[in-house]
Amino acid sequence: MRILSGIQPTGRFHWGNYFGAIQQYVNLQGNPDDAFYFIANLHALTTVRDKARLQQNMLDAVLDLLGLGLDPEKATLFIQSDVPEVSELTWLLMTVTPMGLLERCHAYKEKKARGLTADTGLFAYPVLMAADILVYDSDLVPVGEDQIQHVEVARDIASSFNYLFGETFVLPKANVLDTSAKVPGTDGAKMSKSYNNTLTVFEEVKVQRKKIMRIVTDSRPMEDAKDPETDPLYLLYKLFASASQQKEMADLYWKGGFGYGQIKKALADISEAFFAEARERRAQYESNPSLVREILAEGAARARKKAAEVLRRAQDACGVNLPKK
Repeated sequence: MRILSGIQPTGRFHWGNYFGAIQQYVNLQGNPDDAFYFIANLHALTTVRDKARLQQNMLDAVLDLLGLGLDPEKATLFIQSDVPEVSELTWLLMTVTPMGLLERCHAYKEKKARGLTADTGLFAYPVLMAADILVYDSDLVPVGEDQIQHVEVARDIASSFNYLFGETFVLPKANVLDTSAKVPGTDGAKMSKSYNNTLTVFEEVKVQRKKIMRIVTDSRPMEDAKDPETDPLYLLYKLFASASQQKEMADLYWKGGFGYGQIKKALADISEAFFAEARERRAQYESNPSLVREILAEGAARARKKAAEVLRRAQDACGVNLPKK
């Protein structure tokens, strides 16, 4: 069973990215032939138009994933554009994709509503995503609930191709990620780069501590008891804490008589300790760029081998290849 996921290099990974997705990607890895993870730089071109920024984001994304525990011995890690078969398959899929299907896609409608230019790349984005999924014979695609439609679109396109040209593609299934962990941002709203309220995983420790200490809190008197589940600080602390630590902190809230500065310090301490090993591992990879390039090259080679097989199958099916003797 092959698992596949792509991560856009549009900015540094924050706590929401880690607990909502990356942690589960790491837990799902087990064999490099069964777990494919890629940096979706072609997708990022729909929003990132600065060359230097895109290249730095790509490098940071790779280093961050390696630091957070993605193991090249257990997963195939590569850059999307290093597998050109994906782009070629995208065209084959576009020839069987109805316009109406793309017009109904949430991402397209939402980005248009935000005022982004509705260029062809933005419109055809789901077809490239379908090619990403189908070109590796992916069985499971880990996604959040808001991304289930992308897998459904891939299934629809694959089904259309299979109907017209014969059984060619594996129909993938969405593996809905456990995003039950609430990850509020520094303003209490959902942590998101769009809201500029993030705490990034590999932010400089001193800088992050200052951000945590500036998190806005309510104005209830210190002596009042508080429901911990309604406080963003506790919800953040809970992400890192053991069951006993969670209970101890919750009891403090219900008892009252504490200051939010105490909670903020505890949050800063526990988050720093939680990511300490990842920071060290990331620094080791960053100091060895040749190793990182080797990991990406090997990952791309494994991905291309599978992609070439599937592309050839699709080409033969639709007839763009001359018949064999």
